[in-house]
Amino acid sequence: MGEPAGRGALRGHVLGVDSGGSGLRIAVARAEGADAHPLASYASDEPVHTGPAGIDALQLLSQLLPAAEELAREVGASGFVAACVGAAGMASLGDDLRARLPAALATAFGVRRLALAADAVTAYAGARGQRPGAVLAAGTGVIALGTDLTPQGGWRRADGWGHLLGDCGGGAWIGRAGLEAALRAYDGRSGGSAALLARAEAVFGPAGGLPGALYPRADRPAALASFAPEVARCATEDDAVARGILRAAAGHLADAAATVCPSGAESAVACTGGLFDIGEPLLAPLRAALAERLPGARPEVTPRSPLDGALTIAGALAADRLLLPPDTKLLQITRPVRG
Repeated sequence: MGEPAGRGALRGHVLGVDSGGSGLRIAVARAEGADAHPLASYASDEPVHTGPAGIDALQLLSQLLPAAEELAREVGASGFVAACVGAAGMASLGDDLRARLPAALATAFGVRRLALAADAVTAYAGARGQRPGAVLAAGTGVIALGTDLTPQGGWRRADGWGHLLGDCGGGAWIGRAGLEAALRAYDGRSGGSAALLARAEAVFGPAGGLPGALYPRADRPAALASFAPEVARCATEDDAVARGILRAAAGHLADAAATVCPSGAESAVACTGGLFDIGEPLLAPLRAALAERLPGARPEVTPRSPLDGALTIAGALAADRLLLPPDTKLLQITRPVRG
């Protein structure tokens, strides 16, 4: 299956980890078949905290080590020859993880090869494997990542700047635009939508109370994104304002994909993440926007997740055939030593 293993291939089990705003997910697979279905998995809804030192490595380890130990017992593994930890914020907030995880995983499980990756990289590996191209990872937020797999080209990134500074076209962006249109209708201003106003009040209560319902929430991006399916619903029911919001979102998504897609890979734009569950109300304008910016490109929606990508990277490390370009922030490869 796939490429032959390199001369330094390791046999045994590998560990994949996906840490994000919605919690922690862990899976175990055999090194020889890490691209296949995992042997066992674990999920927690408790997200890893971020503090003054960035992502809290000790809190991550407090969840990861016992869960991974239980998975190892479940599959009969004596340890893990390779591992990949993918984390949201790894690029800018991952210094504590980079300092603590290698020795901790080597000591606990004998990990000999470790990848510390941004969640955009594990999303890429889940969607594209080790092939050149571009990936749009879109849920509450949006990031686009592309590579031609050459060391000179490295990784190209667009957006992923959070709901205050970017994430244009993502779930929070769509939801906020839909609620703005609802409040325009509530005020009697131009550009409003009575359909979106009705849906906003059904979801959040009286329109006049929206600021009080949303502004104090610690999960504002997720709360905004929860309204994106309502925008899609109204678009399906032929609301012109809702259709316009989704066309604008598709344009932003296509802009990000066109920015990172390497030449010669125009047809390889994979879409992954919960936003694309909206379906045709978003995918139809996205196909049109990509055709304009990247002629011949078509979005390929994939069900493979960042956790699948973490296992793909761990398996490639074990087989000594990792093709994805290393990067000090996005994809750091280490050979850990026991602490």
